[in-house]
Amino acid sequence: MKALRGVPLLSLLALTSCGIPATGVVEAGGPASGTLPLTPVYFVENGALVAMPRTTERPGDPEAALRLLMAGPLEGEGRLGGLLTEVPGPATSAPLPTATADAPGQPSSDAPTVTVEGSTMTIGLPPGMNRLSDTGVRQMICTAAAAYRLTRPSDATVTAEVTDGGGWRVTASDEGCPDR
Repeated sequence: MKALRGVPLLSLLALTSCGIPATGVVEAGGPASGTLPLTPVYFVENGALVAMPRTTERPGDPEAALRLLMAGPLEGEGRLGGLLTEVPGPATSAPLPTATADAPGQPSSDAPTVTVEGSTMTIGLPPGMNRLSDTGVRQMICTAAAAYRLTRPSDATVTAEVTDGGGWRVTASDEGCPDR
């Protein structure tokens, strides 16, 4: 019986002697924050595609990634500032809006549209952007597919059809995109 009386006392000593002092709330700076969401955007350097990370408010959104591509490389970016693009920017110098004043929530006519069904993606070029070079098509497909994969990781090949609305269309896949 004497042995059982000592058990509660031993349990109490074990809990109070763990070396952690009792404290109140400790103020230690601002709230925790994560990393900024990034999406790869493909530019051309020495004739080859290279992925450059871009901050985005909409990770996983191919249309948002294509808007970043259309904005072009940053000044001095790449080795010796040698990044180029074969994808023209918007027709105006104004930033690409995400919606029009007449139709809030609808994509701007200055931006490409992207629809996805299964592993097939259709990229519609905005009015005025016609017949891209082979490299420009690869830039668009690699950028859109990489953005799409951010929130839907898969080993499956993404097939994309790029169209200009005037009858021109090219179909290719994201196989061979750098870092795929």
